[in-house]
Amino acid sequence: MTLQSELQATIAELVDGQRGILAADESGGTIAKRFASVGVESTEQSRRSYRSALLTSEELGEYVSGVILFEETLGQCDDQGIPLAQRAAAQKILPGIKVDRGKGPLPGALGDTITFGLDGLGERLRGYKKLGARFAKWREVYPLGPENPTELGLHANAEVLARYAAVCQREGVVPIVEPEVLMDGNHSIERSAAVNERVWHSVFHALHRHGVILELMLLKPSMVTPGSECARAEPQQVAEYTLRSLRRAVPAAVPSIHFLSGGQSPEEATANLNALNRLGNAPWQLSFSYGRALQQPALAAWRGREEHICAAQGALVRRARLNHLAMLGQYRDSLERAE
Repeated sequence: MTLQSELQATIAELVDGQRGILAADESGGTIAKRFASVGVESTEQSRRSYRSALLTSEELGEYVSGVILFEETLGQCDDQGIPLAQRAAAQKILPGIKVDRGKGPLPGALGDTITFGLDGLGERLRGYKKLGARFAKWREVYPLGPENPTELGLHANAEVLARYAAVCQREGVVPIVEPEVLMDGNHSIERSAAVNERVWHSVFHALHRHGVILELMLLKPSMVTPGSECARAEPQQVAEYTLRSLRRAVPAAVPSIHFLSGGQSPEEATANLNALNRLGNAPWQLSFSYGRALQQPALAAWRGREEHICAAQGALVRRARLNHLAMLGQYRDSLERAE
């Protein structure tokens, strides 16, 4: 199998019009905060137990086509000694891997950040493939303020995303490109739309420069929403602004857009995805790659107790099913109340 046919096979499994991607790639610091919110200490054993429960949830594969894993999880086994990546694959859920190494300040661009991890990326990807990873994810973060992102910030972050994507495709790993414009702040939805457009334009210019094949990658962007300090926008408004901005900046060659949830609640993320798909006429599949918006109900049900695993799995599958319905434009608020 050639590299291109290998990449195409992965895209075909991830993009089927029915399922989204579970983001279970929280770093050590992030998952420690999530666990602390439900009174659980973050240890290697507790993380393994929790993520094992997620990946063995019955029926999850009906609504989720891929899972983004943290490096630690990709190398872990369940209590029966079966690799967790293999557990996911048994449900037709493709294992993926977060490959960036966190962010820091971008020198020369006050308020902007840059993500690390390009050094040795090709070698790491070859190792991850041997463990079962079929795709990867890299996140660049764009703070939204009166002066940010700067032109330097736009250019530097786009270059890193493009270099990462090019290395992935060279190694036969499908890249998920994640330019996250943060919700933090009091900006209007109009300001959010303008910044997201600039970010996406810069990213795709860089992808072209680096020869990335657009048909063999996925985009994981923010939705266009007002800042977190403002009143929430209605799903119809979020959908209209988001789709208009995407049409202006994202080539139709990209097969699928898997939205991140950012600071949205599980219910908001589902309602907004549903509104996007009800608008129709998008040249891409509009799907989800949610972390907290899928896991929050499961984590609250689990609380570190083995006897709560079935309840946690049920909460995860329910949330995934609702987002599956949102991909079809068939989600209704009444479903939330009825279940």
